[in-house]
Amino acid sequence: MSVASRPGAAGGFRAKHAGVGEGVARPPAFRSAVYAVVRRIPRGEVATYGQVAALVGRARAARAVGGAMRSCPDGVPWHRVVNAQGGISRRRRDSGMLTQRIRLEQEGVRLRRGRVWLARHQWEPVPADRRRRGARPTTGSGGIACGWR
Repeated sequence: MSVASRPGAAGGFRAKHAGVGEGVARPPAFRSAVYAVVRRIPRGEVATYGQVAALVGRARAARAVGGAMRSCPDGVPWHRVVNAQGGISRRRRDSGMLTQRIRLEQEGVRLRRGRVWLARHQWEPVPADRRRRGARPTTGSGGIACGWR
């Protein structure tokens, strides 16, 4: 007996449960939030998939960020997102990986053994309350912070 011809299956089982559990896309709000965060990454810096997910408010959704980046609209600097080790994630076509490497190198991001040095190039977004122009760290006592003037 086929799934569609089961007794009591008006319209068939597949019609009732189309899309449930397999290939369900992330909501458009999630994708647009991911693209907004990625647009904020400055030239010469990178962010990890997990970092983007955390900034969107879904700390454990790094793979979903990767899925959103797969269908990125024009104007989103997709090449500035790398994996947790600073590497360029595997793709079906090698040309996309090469394009990402070339674009990063054109922005001054150096790769060594296929990885970005995250300690140097990882983007650290500034919280909204510290986004003052020319803000400098202080010690609170009017002295010099961290030994620089």
